[in-house]
Amino acid sequence: MVAEEWSRADWLAHADTLLDAARRHASPGGGRIHFPGAEGGYGHDIDGLEGFARTLLLAGFRIAGERGVGVDDLISFVRRGVAAGVDPGAPDRWVRPDEHGQAKVEAASIALVLDLTRPWVWDALDAVTQQRAIDWFAPVVGDDAYPRTNWVWFRIVVETFLRSVGGPWSAADIEADLACHDSFVREDGWLSDGEERSYDHYVGWALHVYPVLWSRMSGAAELAGGRTAGDVARLDRFLDDALALVGGDGSPLIQGRSLIYRFAAAAVFWVGVIAEVPSHSAGRLRHAAELIVRHFADRGAPDTDGVLTMGWHGEWRTLAQSYSGPGSPYWAVKGLLGVLLPADHPVWTTPTEPLPVETGDILRAVASPGWIVSGTAADGIVRVINHGTDHSGLGVVSTDSPLYARIGYSTATAPLLDATAWLEPLEQSVTLTDADGRSTHRSGMRLLGTRVDAGIGVASATWDAQWIAPAPTAHAHGSGFTGEARPAGRIRVDSLVRGGVEVRIVRTDGVAADAVQLRVGGWAVAGGRPVSRGSGAVAEASAHGVTSGIRSLTGGAADAVRRQDASPLGASAVVPVVDLEPRGEAIVLLDLRGAGAPVRTEAVVERDGDTVSITWPDGHRSRTQLPSA
Repeated sequence: MVAEEWSRADWLAHADTLLDAARRHASPGGGRIHFPGAEGGYGHDIDGLEGFARTLLLAGFRIAGERGVGVDDLISFVRRGVAAGVDPGAPDRWVRPDEHGQAKVEAASIALVLDLTRPWVWDALDAVTQQRAIDWFAPVVGDDAYPRTNWVWFRIVVETFLRSVGGPWSAADIEADLACHDSFVREDGWLSDGEERSYDHYVGWALHVYPVLWSRMSGAAELAGGRTAGDVARLDRFLDDALALVGGDGSPLIQGRSLIYRFAAAAVFWVGVIAEVPSHSAGRLRHAAELIVRHFADRGAPDTDGVLTMGWHGEWRTLAQSYSGPGSPYWAVKGLLGVLLPADHPVWTTPTEPLPVETGDILRAVASPGWIVSGTAADGIVRVINHGTDHSGLGVVSTDSPLYARIGYSTATAPLLDATAWLEPLEQSVTLTDADGRSTHRSGMRLLGTRVDAGIGVASATWDAQWIAPAPTAHAHGSGFTGEARPAGRIRVDSLVRGGVEVRIVRTDGVAADAVQLRVGGWAVAGGRPVSRGSGAVAEASAHGVTSGIRSLTGGAADAVRRQDASPLGASAVVPVVDLEPRGEAIVLLDLRGAGAPVRTEAVVERDGDTVSITWPDGHRSRTQLPSA
């Protein structure tokens, strides 16, 4: 827990640091904001629109939180920027939604803020500017080119605003988009970002945040048709898991695309406060949000000039998607959503309550994404063992996305993201390797189940391993690549988890003749100068007080593989691995520890058919029945 909680004044000061930097980088007319850095994949004009629209969210939160009092300069800045942005003749006008798809995303932020600040911004705009704004938004009506993902909310929000100001809108559009959102609903409050198995921070910062904020827009209650109570109930249940996924140091889980949004992960906790969810106190939700925001503030985000660069802590552009520009990271400001709550809101005086990992160890199964969540209070690390999420679909053949398809993710380690990582899985993987050193992929795997059984987390999956030669692609949006595939065999992995330790049981079948080895990869640690060692069937690597260990109980040779400039957490990354015979069964132990503690991979594992008996490193004994295939 942080030594001293932020007051509301501290939150406002942090918000103003970001807003002051944004205003320094505004165009002369105020319609665009161009942060320093190389141009994004969608070009200079989109970069400027993103810079304005995303920081506008924070400006809107600030204005609404003060009820328009004492923020006259900010109100004037917003009015001026809107007037320039919708003026077709202005040099810094906004790219229209019918000119570029990304403008549809940014339009939602603009519409949300114009509604949120209506008395101080929209109502003060002259009639010509208001009509120009309506005309700028209008092309979204009837536009069926919106992806069937979290993007449906961008059209819902814009059309709701248009309806409230006498502009064009379509009841059919909103009905269809709400139905699409409902098709994303999964177990226990989770939603998938589209039809694929896409579980990441978008579940929180988009699919739960927008329904609540939308319900507060002018006229939304008439459009909602009584659905808001169900949306809030799902949010309430999701927060059970979301709170358990925050590390003791405030780090969110480093998994999924758009990680350059950083502390946007805090938005779901603030929206829980706004929605007044029944099961989680405002003090705990505020504390979770604060830990996340301060995690980055203490580690270089924003930088000394108040700018959010493309990276995790410091700048590391490889973390961004191919289309991202210098303004893209500013969706992070969703994590400051709480500043729209006025000074007299009870959240600011509600006593703080700690995170789950601050009070004890965590072990839980999360059915929808196919995760076992294991957090350890001693070091504050939260780990996820993943056998159900791949940003793909059952049986689909594609390369593994390092952001989604790895077996393990944590709050203290990051997946490798250099060019090689997208083609050759290494960390937190089980692969077959051919004579040329090419590794197989597991996207499309079949989840066999997740559960907690007598204090042991159990998750299993099976898949047809494929060597894949990926086809060229213009944009990398976070998912794997399709391409020509060559079958390598069938792999099944059963993961049994206690604390920081995973017993990974690997079985192969029908292995191709040209598969020369089975490789099991452990947790990647990264820093300036990680240290590592490998001897026999044991390997370890350490950096910044975090240690990753691996041990094979079935022979093979262990090593530590080093990659340069592959991780947002440090210039050099090291992955302990074990190489084994490709046919038959392997049992490998993996451990991840923080706070400078040594890893513990000594254990006794016995198999009797599908019954596994383990004497764990801490002496605990367990007997677990594995699921049937």
